[in-house]
Amino acid sequence: MFVNITSRAWSLPILANLHLGVPGRQAALISATGANRTAFAKSMTHLMDLELLERNPGYGHPLRPEFRLTQLGAVMAKAAAEITSLSDAEGQRLIRRNWTVPVLTTLLRPNQFSVIKKDLATISDRALSETLRSMEDKNWVHRSVDHEARPPRPLYQAVNSGALISSAACQVISPV
Repeated sequence: MFVNITSRAWSLPILANLHLGVPGRQAALISATGANRTAFAKSMTHLMDLELLERNPGYGHPLRPEFRLTQLGAVMAKAAAEITSLSDAEGQRLIRRNWTVPVLTTLLRPNQFSVIKKDLATISDRALSETLRSMEDKNWVHRSVDHEARPPRPLYQAVNSGALISSAACQVISPV
């Protein structure tokens, strides 16, 4: 589910702000997230396509509608709020990248590159390696080498804020 949600950069911040009580109107959400109008509109359409948001019937003007969370959207918004609360401003940019949260959900325990790739079937080798490298730079992922395996294999594990985000994402979405 997080793979689909995070394919638009502003989806998690929008869900998190709705969970935190920001009104479901365009101006309020744009102000709270800091998104530009085009990216915001695409993210809102995407969230509606995933059936996490719906128009609030009877509220708002046709050109300035009001939105509300669906039942599934409320669960995912809770997860999004917890995930976004666990990082600083620099971390927020990393969270908005397509593959950060999905990769972190596979790293509750040490995993090899090939296992992560298999768990996230649609990710390319390049996208996975760049995501892991950016999270290593941020100190969210620790890379170690298993010298007992032949040939030696690198293992990746979420640490620090990455581990908190990983456990929060897995804990909240496991019933979904």
